[in-house]
Amino acid sequence: MADGRVNGKDGKRGVKLDDMPWFHGKITREDAEQLLNPRKTGLFLVRESTHYPGDYTLCVCIFEKVEHYRIIYEKHQRRLTIDEEVFFTTLPELVRHYEEDADGLVSRLMRPVSRTKPDQRTTEAFTKAGWSINRNDIDLGTEIGKGNFGSVMEASYHGRKVAIKMITDTEKAARSFLDEASIMTQLRHPNLVELIGVAIGNPIYIVLEFMSKGNLLDYLRTRGRSIITQKTQLGFAKNVCDGMKYLESRNFIHRDLAARNILISEKDIAKVSDFGLAQDDHGHGEGSSKIPVKWTAPEAVRQKKFSTKSDVWSFGVLLWELYSFGRVPYPRVPADEVILFIEEGSRMQAPDECPPRIFQIMRSCWNIHPRQRPTFKDIYDQLNSLDMPETSV
Repeated sequence: MADGRVNGKDGKRGVKLDDMPWFHGKITREDAEQLLNPRKTGLFLVRESTHYPGDYTLCVCIFEKVEHYRIIYEKHQRRLTIDEEVFFTTLPELVRHYEEDADGLVSRLMRPVSRTKPDQRTTEAFTKAGWSINRNDIDLGTEIGKGNFGSVMEASYHGRKVAIKMITDTEKAARSFLDEASIMTQLRHPNLVELIGVAIGNPIYIVLEFMSKGNLLDYLRTRGRSIITQKTQLGFAKNVCDGMKYLESRNFIHRDLAARNILISEKDIAKVSDFGLAQDDHGHGEGSSKIPVKWTAPEAVRQKKFSTKSDVWSFGVLLWELYSFGRVPYPRVPADEVILFIEEGSRMQAPDECPPRIFQIMRSCWNIHPRQRPTFKDIYDQLNSLDMPETSV
């Protein structure tokens, strides 16, 4: 949950993630039922709970009826739950989960009832928090990347080189795009890609720090063993783990940790990127068949149970990518057979010349039981105790 805290010396504040189209604030049960018309199965909204201050209520249509589900906000754990079995760090994350799968509700969430125009409300939220940028201050350059929802452009903002994510696609895509930006307003760490601001309009711009050496996957594949030393590999591993340790401390779940979502700076610093947006880039809103199964923990694929410990599993796969110089994980196992391969007790072999202690960390990340996997703090301490030579491998 956004707590509105000041995010660094610039005075910017976190944008509240419950400022979303389906969130209606303090309305009564009766008002919610009036808004949910015509009553089509899957129509929904979220409101503040009238009986349990600090909690929320998810209202869902099933045929001609409306079911009201209490969303419990556990303040000390900074997490939300409906059934006290699956937990979420934000309302959008909870809504996304039940859009993908009913998972015990009367229906999957299919269509939200919007309170007001999303653009107007979102613009106000980002402006009040100090993140709104005037697009006239941005000088666009060349395209440096492309995703399912738009382009990534090199640009200049007040004389600073930046990267611009542009989105001109559907309303759902725009919502995911702004959800990612909302998450990033609450996070500040040297190993997370920095959000500079947001310009809402058509297209929407998310303005990010420029990472000159691109993503880690391409970096590994284009440089290879003749250039990248074991010391460099360990440095990247520690960078990513430090960023994830911070997310762990803030109870944020990445859900798509992989080498393709790690960016490298001019000074060879690895930073975690793609908060939230990456989920849609890989089809998480379209059913489990599009989940990147080779990077995803079994419980997340089978039951959609994403957690910090499922991120730990993915970090183990990212380490394997790092030490195999960008090979595709499970090289001889088809994607649709990976989970069965894992559940039968099989795991990937160590990449060539991978240090034994690094492979031990990978294996610990791939424990079938989430609670028995290490924390990112544990992993960081292990990585920090290692020392690798400067020579290339």
